[in-house]
Amino acid sequence: MTVQVFGHKSPDTDSTGSPIIWAWYLNEIKGIAAEAKLLGEPNTEAAFMLQRWNLDKPEIIADVADDQAVVIVDTNNPAELPANINGADVQAIIDHHKLVGGLETKGPIDITIRPLACTATIMYDLIGDDMAKMPEAIKGAALTCILSDTLEFRSPTTTDHDRAVSEKLAADLGIDIAAYAADMFAAKSDVSSFSDAELLRMDSKEYAVEGTKFRVSVLETTAPAVVLDRQASLMETMTTVATEDGVDQVLLFVVDILNEEATLMVPNDLVKSVAEKSFGVTVEGDSVVLPGVMSRKKQIIPNLKL
Repeated sequence: MTVQVFGHKSPDTDSTGSPIIWAWYLNEIKGIAAEAKLLGEPNTEAAFMLQRWNLDKPEIIADVADDQAVVIVDTNNPAELPANINGADVQAIIDHHKLVGGLETKGPIDITIRPLACTATIMYDLIGDDMAKMPEAIKGAALTCILSDTLEFRSPTTTDHDRAVSEKLAADLGIDIAAYAADMFAAKSDVSSFSDAELLRMDSKEYAVEGTKFRVSVLETTAPAVVLDRQASLMETMTTVATEDGVDQVLLFVVDILNEEATLMVPNDLVKSVAEKSFGVTVEGDSVVLPGVMSRKKQIIPNLKL
């Protein structure tokens, strides 16, 4: 049976590129038939990566069949995975997020969860000497994943090892990191073709605080004004998205990559309270700037309070 390799729903660059990397490794190095899959449309930066390195977009799947062999990357959270994930034959997990729990496997599996900024960095280490056999396109995907997840080393999740691996890959590819990252972030910032609902779901994860369910959405951009100009309609759409997705509130953080800050939209008293208690700020309007806040994983999710 062909192994399906996939990341989380609302796939970002890492959840698009890392399945491609690991499927290559299983096929070409381990001799195991494998295919990269997606659980949704990739974001604009991930689409840029696929085009830049001439990689085929993986097939989008809605669910997995009973006993389907799978490798999960860039998440271990059942809420971010297909509904039947516990019916599948999960063979491995490669991730850089906290252990959530709730997955059930049919037998012992390989689990690698490391405190690094990107799944692709972990894969670089796991592949080891066989990296020398990796074609340029796959190395390009790995570099893109790491630069994306670290925001070109601006994110507080960045480690020295993430940076070192990026620099090694860039040297192998003859890529100037600053110039390439600028192209990536320009692609990520082009959200003109997306509806408000699509923007709110594009890079989002569900998280509960004391029984209140949030969809925590992050838009990383070098052009925050483009998103903030749509604030009124985005805040209106939050109610619709929350109802459709079965959550109590959407939280939208617009991360300004270059100025290293986030703007949280504040549509109501609930979000006002969350902002003030979570980040120690005073909210005096329908948005609040959070200096230095760049990472959902390290700075937003762990601090959320009601």
